[in-house]
Amino acid sequence: MSEIASDDAHTASDDRVLLEAEFNPNVKTYWLLSGVIILLVCVVTIPLIPVWWILGMAFTDRYLSSLSCVLTERNLKVSKGVFVRQEKTVPLEKITDLGLVQGPIMRHLELEALSVETAGGTTSGALVQMVGIVDTRDFRAAVLRQRDRLASLAEARSGAAPAEVAGAVPSDMAPLLEAVNRLGAHVERIEAQTERIAAALEQRGEG
Repeated sequence: MSEIASDDAHTASDDRVLLEAEFNPNVKTYWLLSGVIILLVCVVTIPLIPVWWILGMAFTDRYLSSLSCVLTERNLKVSKGVFVRQEKTVPLEKITDLGLVQGPIMRHLELEALSVETAGGTTSGALVQMVGIVDTRDFRAAVLRQRDRLASLAEARSGAAPAEVAGAVPSDMAPLLEAVNRLGAHVERIEAQTERIAAALEQRGEG
């Protein structure tokens, strides 16, 4: 991971970059081995393993170069893809959890997969999954910390809004507001008395 030190480059943007993930080169070996396992399982494709290994080395280099995972003040931005470029922007307030997955091959290569789960997302799987981020747990903690910070700021602002409205009334208007409140109370009492008189008259008329 590398922190973006130049604030001047982002001061003009409302969504300043906080952290940019780096990827472990071992992830290329993981992709190659994953392809080999798939070819072995299919049996009939076993002869293609040498071809995959040769072509896969070039492909995984390009794919690794295409990976990007950036934490900004409000979003998590992910982009990847060689032939088809995919870019996703996940608002931090929508993130419900960041899962960590580490299978046997990943453990051997010192890799972890980070999965992003969001509110209202599909149940078929994580919205985004990235394999091979350097210091995955530290990056995960940074994302969750920024998410919680945004939630705290939003809560503080919503709580301060009524107080700001109440404090916006000038002090010299307070006596007038108090008089209006008293007048309203008098009107309510008069209405109640009027209703009682009307009910009494109605009863007498029936008698």
